[in-house]
Amino acid sequence: MSIFKKYENNPVFGSISMGTAYDAYTTFDGEKYRMDFSYRKMMSCAVTFSKDGINWEEPQITMPPKNDTGWEERISRDCVLLIDGVYKMWYTGMENGKSYIGYAESKDGINFERYSDKPILSPETECEKIAVMNPCVLYENGIYRMWYSAGEIYEPNVMCYAESKDGINWTKHKNNPVMECEKSNVFEQDRIGGCQVIKTDDMGYVMFYIGYEDVDTARVCVAHSENGIDGWKRSKYNPLVCPDADSWDNRACYKPTVVWNEEKKQWMLWYNGRNDEYEFIGLCTCDKRNLFE
Repeated sequence: MSIFKKYENNPVFGSISMGTAYDAYTTFDGEKYRMDFSYRKMMSCAVTFSKDGINWEEPQITMPPKNDTGWEERISRDCVLLIDGVYKMWYTGMENGKSYIGYAESKDGINFERYSDKPILSPETECEKIAVMNPCVLYENGIYRMWYSAGEIYEPNVMCYAESKDGINWTKHKNNPVMECEKSNVFEQDRIGGCQVIKTDDMGYVMFYIGYEDVDTARVCVAHSENGIDGWKRSKYNPLVCPDADSWDNRACYKPTVVWNEEKKQWMLWYNGRNDEYEFIGLCTCDKRNLFE
């Protein structure tokens, strides 16, 4: 039995009229939750806000597609950080069977402007194949650290890593990929992707990620590393979130995004669940702080 408990009234965000919402990135500023997510019907990145992580406001588009750049026919899978009063977004652009990572900035956190009509990260290496996507960025000691998925475009295959001094010009790690699937674990035997990495005092760098049994069957997993680059160790509690038969998420549980709720002393984990017709975002919680004990 999973140590994460699904909210009884899932999904908490998305509807038939709104369409698919997926691959969220959630932060908490002390007063409200901010969820940046992919809005499939609009082919855009969007944002919604909540006071409790359960009841969410109407979405607002933050980054629409731009058809004349050659790589942004569809926009999705973004990560937004507030640094020195500037909202910084790293996002995924998809076109012509490939995907890339772009960068944008905003003063108000809603209206973002592209840094350039060219991507800041493109698939170039053997492990990246035709796709780089799902950027997750941390800013530490003047260095931007990015973990991103790479490989095939329908679902990525491996996790890669890069560093930057300005968040725009990146140096890819020489030993990419920094994490691959463990074929001995049935729930991630095919591939991994879609991560969020957070830094903790007690567990080091913790990576919540998608494990794929096959390209259509996905679960949420977690691993940790001392430096966030190598030596990743899986949790004995994997998988954390699994599809439930005859439910809204009976086909797959995708991209996790997490916040530690200090007041309630619990993990809050949002994920996009899929059945044969719809894909929405659900919530689950866990009262156990250390996921590797």
